[in-house]
Amino acid sequence: MESLHPALQPVYADVLRRNQGEVEFHQAVKEVLGSLAPVVEKRPEYVEASIIERICEPERQIIFRVPWVDDTGNVQINRGFRVEFNSALGPYKGGLRFHPSVYLGIVKFLGFEQIFKNALTGMPIGGGKGGSDFDPKGRSDGEIMRFCQSFMTELYRHIGEYTDVPAGDIGVGGREIGYLFGQYKRITNRYEAGVLTGKGITWGGSHARTEATGYGTVFFVDEMLRAKGESFDGKRVVVSGSGNVAIYAIQKVHQLGGTVVAVSDSSGYVVDEAGIDLDLLRDVKEVRRGRINEYADARGGSVSFLPGGSVWDVPCQVALPCATENELPGDAAKVLIGNGVEVVAEGANMPTTPDAVSLFAEAGVLFAPGKAANAGGVATSALEMQQNASRDSWSFEHTEERLAEIMAGVHERCVTTAEEYDVPGDYVAGANISGFTQVADAMLALGVV
Repeated sequence: MESLHPALQPVYADVLRRNQGEVEFHQAVKEVLGSLAPVVEKRPEYVEASIIERICEPERQIIFRVPWVDDTGNVQINRGFRVEFNSALGPYKGGLRFHPSVYLGIVKFLGFEQIFKNALTGMPIGGGKGGSDFDPKGRSDGEIMRFCQSFMTELYRHIGEYTDVPAGDIGVGGREIGYLFGQYKRITNRYEAGVLTGKGITWGGSHARTEATGYGTVFFVDEMLRAKGESFDGKRVVVSGSGNVAIYAIQKVHQLGGTVVAVSDSSGYVVDEAGIDLDLLRDVKEVRRGRINEYADARGGSVSFLPGGSVWDVPCQVALPCATENELPGDAAKVLIGNGVEVVAEGANMPTTPDAVSLFAEAGVLFAPGKAANAGGVATSALEMQQNASRDSWSFEHTEERLAEIMAGVHERCVTTAEEYDVPGDYVAGANISGFTQVADAMLALGVV
């Protein structure tokens, strides 16, 4: 608390009081507030109009019961959430997460981050997030369909292309989006393609959406390297996770001349000095839905699987945490720094703990926060919304080109804002301040609403 500007300390204290036990949300708020001291000094009108307090309080929080019947005929009960956090720049936009860890604090942390991430893209979209504590792992397609239909039976009344546009997240891919959209269409008797993003290409989806978060993270790092006169060529890279974001980050790193030598899942990690075989990894994780040790077994030779442990023990120049929140703690940061890491960029949401972020800053390691580095996913979702609104469909090449342009713009906003507020080279401050001021100025213009 003492590290915050005096004008911000009561704001954070109020967040703690109003949102007890929601530690992830507390962490996300403190991380943003910690960057706003120069903003408070330069723009006192934000304090006078209570803009910061208002940004920290969601516009709407929806919690609902999700009953469904499993394959054995038993009724199951889950809890559904949608936090519509801020609509100053446009309709709420943010994913749905289906995972046992989901509770209100997780959804609010993700929704709060989404406000500023979406602002950084330069697209007219507000911030929101949702999901359920439902676990799709081990469930049949029929069970997942019935769950999604029950979930949408409540959610449909709260969403729309001008109101709130959900997308996928952990546990919610093309299959789940299909079931959700089908139920929405059935209930409303309308084909409103713009109500959900992440749809299939043949029914309103966008090319490159699947690849967008991973690609966008690597595009952002490429801009960071360019700014210091370097490139991915010859860089040794480590990626955590082995899901969608990790897979397409690996693909783009290899296309740009880098080599990803290690990848992980919750069971451990593999080290492949020749470079991760992406076709094999996709077969193991996407087709067989297997564990990462199966990659090592199939690859053979010098490839090693290490159960448990930390993938951050593997020496690299570029580290891309692409798994989940708080996966890169201070101890791991010390190892990365000792092994000569130059750039760390968050492909996941808040995967780096605050102490690790501080260590990177002290060591002069370039660090890109998730709200900037992984904004490519929501940016391409906004491009999908554009295509739906115009009844159009763009090619993969055109969409990827637009994604690269948007990520270059995000990087430019971070850099120029950091310079404007006298914290040059600080991507965390640049991202937080740029995203915040765009939303705050819109809120001032709209009045007390």
